[in-house]
Amino acid sequence: MDFADLLGPDHIACGLKATSKKQALQAVAEHASSVTGLAARDVFNALLERERLGSTGVGGGAAIPHGKFDGLDRLHVLILQLETPIDFDAVDHEPVDLLAVLLAPEAAAAEHLKALARVSRLLRDQRVRQALRGCETKDAIYALVTAQDQAA
Repeated sequence: MDFADLLGPDHIACGLKATSKKQALQAVAEHASSVTGLAARDVFNALLERERLGSTGVGGGAAIPHGKFDGLDRLHVLILQLETPIDFDAVDHEPVDLLAVLLAPEAAAAEHLKALARVSRLLRDQRVRQALRGCETKDAIYALVTAQDQAA
């Protein structure tokens, strides 16, 4: 499973405006709805419920909101770059400006965990995070992420 199979240029957004975690998750849900066909409200509720279990802010200004959904036919990764960093209750208490969102079919337990591990490895790399912050277009982000995947 390559990132190219999970992520398309339409799965990426740059310069999203949000001033809170809740607004960021609402923006994620709207974007996810447009590329997956899921109801934005369902995506928002699932991601918010997951955040209540503990923040998905993994440190270094990145977060990995994720959830499982009935009616989803495959895994989807979305990458969203926020215009300004926001408080996300991250483990390192640093504000977040990069979101890598994983949406999985309800029955995709093993695939979900593998994809989550891959996204986590990607965002753990400080050079990758800095490069993502420097990208100004969704095509640039797509090229960067898929190139990193090929190199790994």
